[in-house]
Amino acid sequence: MASIKDPDVGEQFSSKLEEIRTKLLKQAMGEAMNEATAQFCQGHKQYMKSVLETCAKKCKEDETMFATIQAYTEDLKAKRSVMKEKNTECPEILEEIEDKERHKELLIQKLEKLKQEQAKNRELLHSQNKANKDRLKNLNKMKDIFQERLSLEIRKIQGEKLQFIFRNISHEKPESAFTFLLRINEDGVYQIVSCDPPLAQMDYLERRLQETNNFSAFLANVRKEFVALHNATKTT
Repeated sequence: MASIKDPDVGEQFSSKLEEIRTKLLKQAMGEAMNEATAQFCQGHKQYMKSVLETCAKKCKEDETMFATIQAYTEDLKAKRSVMKEKNTECPEILEEIEDKERHKELLIQKLEKLKQEQAKNRELLHSQNKANKDRLKNLNKMKDIFQERLSLEIRKIQGEKLQFIFRNISHEKPESAFTFLLRINEDGVYQIVSCDPPLAQMDYLERRLQETNNFSAFLANVRKEFVALHNATKTT
């Protein structure tokens, strides 16, 4: 049995405690990241459900318009047949036919517009689905970087928002938190809701994230800005 006076005993005990603490921290960070990813997936499913419901509604409207146009066409044919048989002019019927012809043209134009809108919605849905899959893939790839290299904690706030918490910014107080709150709007665009402490460059970093979609570079730059702000505060 090792002697308590042996200096290596204390060092081994401290090393073991540090190893246990690191494993627990990684486990907690992994659970928080998985929860945030699941929430993002749920939001994406709800958005796709809403778009599909809108497309279904548009299709029903198209069917109604087709039926109306067909009814007008049959009615016009019948009236023309009556006019041909009587071989006489009927101003009232002619005017009604002209009105229905104009109405028919308007319905055809509206139908064409609805088709164009549906095509745009399908294209938007496809693009949004691909973009969201890419974001999920990138988040999973960057999980280890977030936890181990940037000392970053991610929390789910109010369902659709994520809070990013940086630590080890201050050497004097490594547990001090530097945070910002992020959301993804209905168009799939990253938006910064708040930042504590405020960063002068946050608006610029947000625009760069929206332009490049490079989330790992964005997080690294935010951490750099927090470090620079902390060092500037120390020197003043």
